[in-house]
Amino acid sequence: MYSLKELDAIVARAISSLKFVKEPAGLYEPLEYMMSIGGKRLRPRLCLTTFNLFSDDIGPQIVSPAMALEIFHNFTLLHDDIMDRADTRRGQATVCRKWNDNVAILSGDVMCIMAYQYLIEYGGGNLQKVLDLFSKTSAQVCEGQQYDMDFENQPTVTGGEYLQMIGLKTAALIACPAKMGAMIADAPETMADALYDYGWQIGLAFQICDDYLDTFGNANVFGKKIGGDILCGKKTWLLVEAYKRATGADRARLDAIMALGDDRAAEKISAMQQLYINLGIKADAVTTIEDYHARAMQCLEGKGFSAEQVAQMQEFSATLVHRND
Repeated sequence: MYSLKELDAIVARAISSLKFVKEPAGLYEPLEYMMSIGGKRLRPRLCLTTFNLFSDDIGPQIVSPAMALEIFHNFTLLHDDIMDRADTRRGQATVCRKWNDNVAILSGDVMCIMAYQYLIEYGGGNLQKVLDLFSKTSAQVCEGQQYDMDFENQPTVTGGEYLQMIGLKTAALIACPAKMGAMIADAPETMADALYDYGWQIGLAFQICDDYLDTFGNANVFGKKIGGDILCGKKTWLLVEAYKRATGADRARLDAIMALGDDRAAEKISAMQQLYINLGIKADAVTTIEDYHARAMQCLEGKGFSAEQVAQMQEFSATLVHRND
């Protein structure tokens, strides 16, 4: 079995070897730029990791689908940045800022097409099942994004609604590569399904961790400004919890903070951070992330995984939930 470091190196080489059409430059340069500015590459890493649980034959049959996942993920980010009016991504200017919205839309469209092209290159006997999983996941991501936008016009969101949204928008695109790698390695269906469930739970942990870091992270490490979710009133795990917990003077304080305008951005961020601390939300976010991490590992219990396989997945999940970026 390869080490995670070795698998990371394979992913890095594959991404650096991606070949993009050069003309028209206005279409493909933004695509190449988006793929070049870094990121955690967790989806292709996870796909290779679960494949490697069952096979050491890491070649084009798994690397191409792994690249499809990374290209598709970047497509979703490119369009997300348009909808969120984001200025930076991974510490660099977003495509919609460096170029414009129309360029970002069209370059994103071709990225989605390319993702399917790379996936089809797998060409294995269960290609149809792999395509079905990928297509289902693609639709789920769009559904989750729509819920996220719908929440912008709702005064409050329940915990259940929030979990449904991040399940579709984030967890599905982590569960997919977890299962896909196993499928391509011809793993038993029960084990592939267990890895999907693992990916879903770790995806929930990952998104709540993102919510936490957007408010309490280090901007130089996180790659974008801290407090962006607060300023746009995004329904994060922290804000959902604040509306659930705040009563009396705390609720009045929460409403007053939310009403602050863009001209008082620094004050708004600082005040909300303090309210999250006072309500115990900052501390409980860390506990909740660890709870979902534990649930992810429980998904693998009793499914026939060896101690070595479980240890590999434990190490992988730790890189997602014990992080500063």
